[in-house]
Amino acid sequence: MSAAEILEQIEHLPLSERQHVVERVLEKYGFSEGLFPGEAELITSRLQDHQQNPADVVSLDEVKAKLDAKFGK
Repeated sequence: MSAAEILEQIEHLPLSERQHVVERVLEKYGFSEGLFPGEAELITSRLQDHQQNPADVVSLDEVKAKLDAKFGK
């Protein structure tokens, strides 16, 4: 099974199972190496929040405009 096929299948899982898959991958393959304690959990939490509220986002253009206004170009 290819990585694309695996990702396609994961998208059909309930949120709690997708989160479990992410946690297992991080544990098994060490992709969280170099993170400070709690960062992997924070990333997982933010991903879960985004998945539950996909419309609650700020565009990159908005972020850039706010930073330019605050700090100048």
